Amino acid sequence: MKKALLTSAALTFALTGAAWADILIATAGPMTGQYASFGAQMKAGAEQAVEDINAAGGVNGEKLVLEIGDDACDPKQAVAVANQFAGKGVVFVAGHFCSGSSIPASAVYSEEGIIQISPASTNPKFTDERPGPGIYRVCGRDDQQGAVAGAYLAKNFADKKVAIINDKTAYGKGLADETQAAMEKAGKKADLVESYTAGEKDYTALVSKLKQAGIDVLYVGGYHTEAGLMARQMRDQGMNTVLVSGDALVTDEYWAITGDAGEGTLMTFSPDPRKNEKAAPVVEKFRAKGIEPEGYVLYTYAAIQAWKQAVETAKSTEFEAVTKALDDGKFDTVLGQLEFDDKGDVTLPGYVFYKWHDGKYDYLEASK
Repeated sequence: MKKALLTSAALTFALTGAAWADILIATAGPMTGQYASFGAQMKAGAEQAVEDINAAGGVNGEKLVLEIGDDACDPKQAVAVANQFAGKGVVFVAGHFCSGSSIPASAVYSEEGIIQISPASTNPKFTDERPGPGIYRVCGRDDQQGAVAGAYLAKNFADKKVAIINDKTAYGKGLADETQAAMEKAGKKADLVESYTAGEKDYTALVSKLKQAGIDVLYVGGYHTEAGLMARQMRDQGMNTVLVSGDALVTDEYWAITGDAGEGTLMTFSPDPRKNEKAAPVVEKFRAKGIEPEGYVLYTYAAIQAWKQAVETAKSTEFEAVTKALDDGKFDTVLGQLEFDDKGDVTLPGYVFYKWHDGKYDYLEASK
C-alpha cells in the first residue's frame, strides 16, 4: 500500500533529517486519439502551472516534477495509467478528462492514497459515487449543465422540432439524459431520441433521418469530432438545423472540422476563465508562447493551484493531511476563489450558453 510507504518515508525523514526528493505530480488525459486536442489543453495547463510554481520557489521549498499520462479516453488504459503513476510515486493527479476514464481511475487513486482533481470530468457519478476521500473536480456537473441546456431548449425552441442524440459514453449519454429530463420538466418533449457510435466518419444515415423528421434543433451529447462532422453533413444535405451541445465543443478544432458549417452552433460551458481578471497574467504567458488557453487549459492550471495551496496549508504531501486541507480550505485560482463541498464538487458559478461565430466561441449575448 502506498499509504504505508508514505508513512515509512516520513519516518525515515524524521530519523535522518535528509531532504525530500522532488515532488512528483501528474496530469492524464487523451494525449493521443480523436480527443487529443483536450489532452493538449491539459498538458499545456499543467506544464505552465508547474513552471510558474517552481519559478516561485516550489511547494514547501521542493520542486515539482510533472508526469504526463495518456489514457486516450479509454477506461482500461486510464486504469493502467493510474497504476503506473502509483508505481512511480505520484502524489497528485490533475486528471482525467473523460468521465469514463476518471471514474475507474479514481478507484486506483483512492486505494493508493493519491489525490485526484479532475479539470474536466462532468458525470455526476464521479463524485456522487467516489470510492473515498481525495477525489475532486474543479469543473461543473452534467446535471447542472443539462438543467441549463434543457431549460434553454424548452424556452427558446418551444415551437421547433428537437432531437436529442448521444454517443453512449458516460459523458455523452449522461449529458443528453440530463438535458432531455430538464427539457421535459420544462414542458417540451423531444421529437426524436437516438444514439450514435463515436469514432465514425459518415453520419449520412443519421442526418437523413433527422432531415426526414424535419428536425430544427439537434442536441448532441458527445464530443466535438462527431458533432463537427454532423454539422457539416447537415449543411451538405441543405439543412439549417441548429446544433446544440455541451462543453466538449470548447476547442478550436471544432471549427477546423466544420468550417462555416459551424456558424451558429450553441454550447454550454462554465464562465470563460480567460475573462477573469486574476487570470490575465497567466493568459498573457500562454499567448506569448503561442498557446490559446481555451477550454480546459486554465481548469488544469487551477487544479494544480488548489492542490499546491492545500499542501502548503498541510505542510506535507501526506494524503490525509492534504485531503483535510482541500476539504476545509478556500483556494485562490485562475478560475476565481473556489472551495469543495462534501462530495468533492467545486463551488463555482454554473453553466452559460456560448455561440460559435466566425471561428470562435463567445458568450451568446456577446455573439449577437
